[in-house]
Amino acid sequence: MPADITIYTDGAARGNPGPGGYGVVLLSGKHRKELSEGFRLTTNNRMELLAVIKALEALKIPGSNVTIYTDSRYVADAVNKGWVFQWERKGFKKKKNPDLWKRFLELYRKHKVRLVWVKGHNNLKENERCDQLAVEASMGEDLPPDEGYEAEDRSLF
Repeated sequence: MPADITIYTDGAARGNPGPGGYGVVLLSGKHRKELSEGFRLTTNNRMELLAVIKALEALKIPGSNVTIYTDSRYVADAVNKGWVFQWERKGFKKKKNPDLWKRFLELYRKHKVRLVWVKGHNNLKENERCDQLAVEASMGEDLPPDEGYEAEDRSLF
């Protein structure tokens, strides 16, 4: 039987780009799991999206009913307004973070996912916890590269 799962996510970058991290809180029944990771050079939007991806990757039961709370308009609007599906049809041409969006869509289609935008820093307990996890992760020592970001061609010509 598919599980009902509630997820809170947040991403952070100190500088944009700069060191960054994500934080996730997964809740289902009596179960709770927290995830976080930092990277040496990335963007806030990448970390917001990666938080959702990492949360979905942690799910063990396909077809789960998943509600994701995010304070990222970038992520919530891209899905809820259907933009990401248009980007996909056009091969993500001239869109940022195609590596992450492709990864997201594969996971998104394995579950029944609903994204809910929440105002950040609004005393929502689990969202605040995700923010704390993301910021702490961004301050780690010897952070690994965000391969997708660092591999992106950002030349001006």
